[in-house]
Amino acid sequence: MYLRYPHSKQYKDKSSIKIKMNMDIDLKTKERPNLEAQLLAEEPQPTLSMHPGKFMLWLFIVSIVMIFAAFTSAYLVRQAEGNWLEFELPAIFWFNSAVLLASSVCMHWAYVAAKKDRLGSLKTAITLAFALGMTFLVGQWIGWGQLVNINVYFGGNGSNPSGSFLYVLTGVHALHLISGLIVLLVAVVAAFRYRIHSKNTLRIELCATYWHFLDVLWLYLFVFLLLNH
Repeated sequence: MYLRYPHSKQYKDKSSIKIKMNMDIDLKTKERPNLEAQLLAEEPQPTLSMHPGKFMLWLFIVSIVMIFAAFTSAYLVRQAEGNWLEFELPAIFWFNSAVLLASSVCMHWAYVAAKKDRLGSLKTAITLAFALGMTFLVGQWIGWGQLVNINVYFGGNGSNPSGSFLYVLTGVHALHLISGLIVLLVAVVAAFRYRIHSKNTLRIELCATYWHFLDVLWLYLFVFLLLNH
């Protein structure tokens, strides 16, 4: 005679359901990391962006750096070949360096004033930067005149490669500074028309970047000439 347990089948059914549920949970747990990794892979990654004006400016700056790197390299190679006239640099170059450095400080002052909507300070600072830039150019012209007075010429009879290189380095820098002054003049006009402020700083930012670069470039050239003239 066998005893029957009416609840045994029901108990087995419940156990199998629990086992199945546990297996489903384990499978979902294992699939979750793969699902999260897939979702992360599908999310758009942030991209580096730059304003076209900034990109063009930095491209222009890189090209200028390459030009002057070529000039200074050629300077050293030609100096090593001999027949190199040695002379003292015009003393006014020291004054010009201080003037251009002060102009760069004023340019930074103008940029900070624009970000803080201090429009009066902006107009004062940017005007000073422009005036000091013009003073630098006049000082360079005087320096070239002093070179002529000590018989250092760009070309022709009595010229020497050392003098020619000096005129090329300082002259090409002066040409780029003139382009910087044109850009700066446009910024001055915009500042007086209240088109430069905290919500529109792109123009003053581009102008300041280029102006600071010209300042650093001149300091590099001046130190290079002091060490190798």
